Amino acid sequence: MADFHLHLISDATGETVQSVSRACLVQFENVTPVDHLWTLVRTERQVEKVIAGIEKSPGLVLFTVVDEDIRDQIQDACRRIGVPCVSVLQPIMVALGHFLNTEGHAEPGRQHVLGTEYYARIAAMDYAMAHDDGQATWNLEEADVLLIGVSRTSKTPTCIYLANRGIKAANIPLVTGVEVPDEVFTLKKPLIVGLTKDTKSLVQVRRNRLKMLNNDSDTPYADHDSVEAEVIRAKRLFTRYGWPVIDVSRRSIEETAAAIMTLRTQRLEAMGTPLPETTSG
Repeated sequence: MADFHLHLISDATGETVQSVSRACLVQFENVTPVDHLWTLVRTERQVEKVIAGIEKSPGLVLFTVVDEDIRDQIQDACRRIGVPCVSVLQPIMVALGHFLNTEGHAEPGRQHVLGTEYYARIAAMDYAMAHDDGQATWNLEEADVLLIGVSRTSKTPTCIYLANRGIKAANIPLVTGVEVPDEVFTLKKPLIVGLTKDTKSLVQVRRNRLKMLNNDSDTPYADHDSVEAEVIRAKRLFTRYGWPVIDVSRRSIEETAAAIMTLRTQRLEAMGTPLPETTSG
């Protein structure tokens, strides 16, 4: 089945159920879901609207709803319509309840309540945007993570992903003929990570970038030998200063960020520093 309807139902913003569906769908090739996102579903009238939508376009139903009555309505409707229906949160909540010998709070949107984690994410996002692509190097000591790499090694999207986990991340590009700011070599707090990519992939990405910019001129930016020299210089710099290196050639942004978070945790543990809490997004 190449195309199918996928109904994502949430009593909050829908972020959780969308994240779960994306994480699962990447494991299946040649499938294209037609998403139907239903958010803030908390009343009987809203549930009726959702059920009408499922009847119109039958397909798999995933939901994150904590109210038992609304869950029952959705599940009863799906049985009647004859479509599969999966509660994303309920099995985990039940398992946690049994393990902790307590009951959870059936409060819609509780995971998105504005609190310290939320504001940490906002602060981290502001920091990432202000320190993108080598900007504002005067306060890099405030960063949790500093990413360094040649152009098109996914520095910016990785920083944004980390910021969404409450981690302050900055990045500095390695540009031929431009020196790395002196401040970088005196930093104590940030974990400095070098990002690299194989030359062939890097050349292809850069050529695609130039096409998007309608620039077909002959430039060292996408020349194989020039790019290879950039990559070699970057690796030598990383080795000279003992910075950990992550090859992003075959990694998604999420995988790169996960590797960075693991490195950060190991570094903090080695330093005897209490591990800060990060948000799940």
